[in-house]
Amino acid sequence: MRRSEFERAVDDEFGSQAGVLLADLVLGPLGGMTAAEAIAAGVPPREVWQALCAETDVPLERRYGVGRLEPRR
Repeated sequence: MRRSEFERAVDDEFGSQAGVLLADLVLGPLGGMTAAEAIAAGVPPREVWQALCAETDVPLERRYGVGRLEPRR
């Protein structure tokens, strides 16, 4: 997942709340960083996306990002 795909997936899933979630929601799987901190620290966007989805209970069928119906094999 590229950074642009991550940003699009976050916007599509969370809409107007995206910015607040990225900046304020602490993600346990990422060592207590927010999504914005993790991206800035070089954590791969796919890993940040998965942690964000897990923390916000995004249904599994929507966790693969924009335009993706199933995980890449």
